[in-house]
Amino acid sequence: MAARASAAAARCIALLLILLAGTSSAQLSSSFYSSSCPGLYSAVKSVVQSAIAREKRMAASIVRLFFHDCFVQGCDASLLLDDTASFQGEKMAKPNNGSVRGFEVIDAIKSAVEKACPGVVSCADILAIAARDSVVILGGPTWNVKLGRRDSTTASFSGANNNIPPPSSGLANLTSLFAAQGLSQKDMVALSGAHTIGLARCTNFRAHVYNDTNIDGAFATTRQSACPRTSGSGDSNLAPLDFETPTVFENNYYKNLVCKKGLLHSDQELFNGGSTDAQVQSYVSSQSTFFADFVTGMIKMGDITPLTGSNGEIRMNCRRIN
Repeated sequence: MAARASAAAARCIALLLILLAGTSSAQLSSSFYSSSCPGLYSAVKSVVQSAIAREKRMAASIVRLFFHDCFVQGCDASLLLDDTASFQGEKMAKPNNGSVRGFEVIDAIKSAVEKACPGVVSCADILAIAARDSVVILGGPTWNVKLGRRDSTTASFSGANNNIPPPSSGLANLTSLFAAQGLSQKDMVALSGAHTIGLARCTNFRAHVYNDTNIDGAFATTRQSACPRTSGSGDSNLAPLDFETPTVFENNYYKNLVCKKGLLHSDQELFNGGSTDAQVQSYVSSQSTFFADFVTGMIKMGDITPLTGSNGEIRMNCRRIN
């Protein structure tokens, strides 16, 4: 009897260990590579620093890559996959085509990481770390990046077209698209603060500076000067999302919104007499509050449906499936 009880207990313990192992493999951890690739963080940061030193705009481009990746199939590096004759990726989808950039920086990081730890670190995790480093290098907050994602073997062209909020979005659409990814309206407003750095193309702000009324007149006129009214003319002309300090990560983006100087229609929607006005005001009053909420939002976004365990793969080249 005692032997049978002991055997049953052993089976229970074994089953519990299996269940626990399954749980842990599905969870991300900031120490995931502490043994398998201890030089990971320094390898990533070195390349990111060099890229931003050459062009400060690159910081915003890398953060945007992470956002556009996570909103389609989760944070799985699907955005990094090139189109081929037999494979349609996400790069040519409307929100990405001619707009997302920085892929060569991710390639350089991958090359550096592969030299340090061959076949160990996913492209998805590299992108997550690079996004964090980009924010920090331009003066923003830091956080512990959770790791352990694996890379997808698929992409979703339709997902990229449908899941990523367009610059013409109203507050309801922004809230809905973020909610579809498990992110709250509060997360949405905080994460929009990434627009305190970077540039936008005329095609994405033309309608706002010519047609909307919730915009400062002098600001609209200034932006019109480099963005012709006619579609197809000057579409790729650039303007800073934060007209004062587009290479410093701080809370000026929200100060601009209160002054009706948001560059995109979707930006100004955050402060337009609606439910998010008070949150914008709180970030104007306290940069530390913005930073804390931004970090919370970035960590939550990084948790969107990662591939873990034996799902997906560790790509050798971020642009191709193995």
